[in-house]
Amino acid sequence: MDYLEAGANIIITASYQATIQGFESKGFSKEQSENLLTKSVQIALEAREMFLKEHLEKSTPIQHPILVAAALGSYGAYLADGSEYSGDYGEAGTKEFLKDFHRRRLQVLAEAGPDLIAFETIPNKLEAQAYVELLEECNINIPSWLSFNSKDGVHVVSGDSLIECATIADKCAKVGAVGINCTPPRFIHGLILSIRKVTDKPILIYPNSGERYDGEKKEWVFHVLCRNPLVCQMVILFRT
Repeated sequence: MDYLEAGANIIITASYQATIQGFESKGFSKEQSENLLTKSVQIALEAREMFLKEHLEKSTPIQHPILVAAALGSYGAYLADGSEYSGDYGEAGTKEFLKDFHRRRLQVLAEAGPDLIAFETIPNKLEAQAYVELLEECNINIPSWLSFNSKDGVHVVSGDSLIECATIADKCAKVGAVGINCTPPRFIHGLILSIRKVTDKPILIYPNSGERYDGEKKEWVFHVLCRNPLVCQMVILFRT
């Protein structure tokens, strides 16, 4: 509700780090795990319904569309060891493994009825390829976006070429936008220009809070700029 009141027209579900495997490791059944994923979408849909109803009752109807995006974090987000910021998955770094890991989670979130699917903080080309293949194999007909993180303004954090990653997204008809998140602000302008070289799809950018994740301590280390979470988490879409 806070994001909607701040003017957001896309709200993202709290499912980025939520996985069936992660819930099961904490003692939840598969059915309970899937229900929790579904609930993450339902909560966002309920927030939208409440927001629109409130403004209708106040005779201040909202003129812009409000969309709900179901968030899927990378395999590294499940590991919670900082590997979504390195793209180093060790022996798990195969496309088929990643597809098996994400498949049912993607299906459950899609079945919950979001308007969009948001694949976020993608650290390597391999996982991007796994995602677009899953969209086809699972016959997901909900528009998606792929968002990568970059360490130097040229490559994603694994060292793979950002342009090659963006090309994977561009070639998939089920992907409606491509962009960047969890990346230092000084790289953003150049990254937008790089992505635009290989796609005409909308480019999305998440402003970054300036914190750095310490994988060993499992905590965020604050060192720059933004302290307002509403500002830090807004998504901006560029069409030109």
